[in-house]
Amino acid sequence: MTKWTLITGASEGLGVEFAKIAARERRNLIITARSEAKLNALAAELRTSDVQVTVIPADLNNLAEVERLWAEATAGREIDMVVNNAGLGRNGPFAQDSDNRADWARELSSMEVNMTALTRLMKLAIPHMQASGGGRILNVASTAAFLPGPNMAVYHATKAFVLSLSEAVAFEVRGSGVGISALCPGATQTNFFTEADMHGIRLLKFAPPAPADKVAQIGWDGALRGKAVIVPGLMNKVFAFLPRISPRFMVVWVTSIFMSKS
Repeated sequence: MTKWTLITGASEGLGVEFAKIAARERRNLIITARSEAKLNALAAELRTSDVQVTVIPADLNNLAEVERLWAEATAGREIDMVVNNAGLGRNGPFAQDSDNRADWARELSSMEVNMTALTRLMKLAIPHMQASGGGRILNVASTAAFLPGPNMAVYHATKAFVLSLSEAVAFEVRGSGVGISALCPGATQTNFFTEADMHGIRLLKFAPPAPADKVAQIGWDGALRGKAVIVPGLMNKVFAFLPRISPRFMVVWVTSIFMSKS
């Protein structure tokens, strides 16, 4: 049976770049996101005589949609690679306005997409891959996973969850034919910063965002090599390492400076 690659959050940013990499490697693709129009445009761009592309729109904020996505994706197909790329965030004080339902809705969606949907897809994908000869799961975390993030507290917490989960499950399934990797990029040139209201934060002045295509390629290559944690770029590696040797209060204080707006 033909093998397929499933990519979430494939309508823009890193998701688009992952899809392009898969197509260049002549992998058949299942792409998903909320915007069906963007997915269809990408599918039309990537389809060739050697590459099939299936579009399955889904809102991963809804667990029922996650279940439907997997059921449709695996109907008559074997998936040997899953890229859990979909992610949400919000910049701003955690308790900025306790009555602001829009803020809470964004935080709740971030937790549902970044953690619940990703976890459920992993739970479904691992036995599927083990039964069909193995595979790879690439979870997109962030350098935010390594440190608490004042002004983006929920986002940082969700990415810490992704990193911890990925490392733990990678250890559990070692030798089973399934590899699990966590990609931890720093600032990347995507629409995430606009959607998360992050323009103007000090981090972007200190560390200009990296090109999305390069970040995606590093993550993809690392996953295929079986690397458990992938941190692109020297500066990001420093950000990932320093919290391990620095006093906790200092880590939180420095992060609060970088994540605030000047």
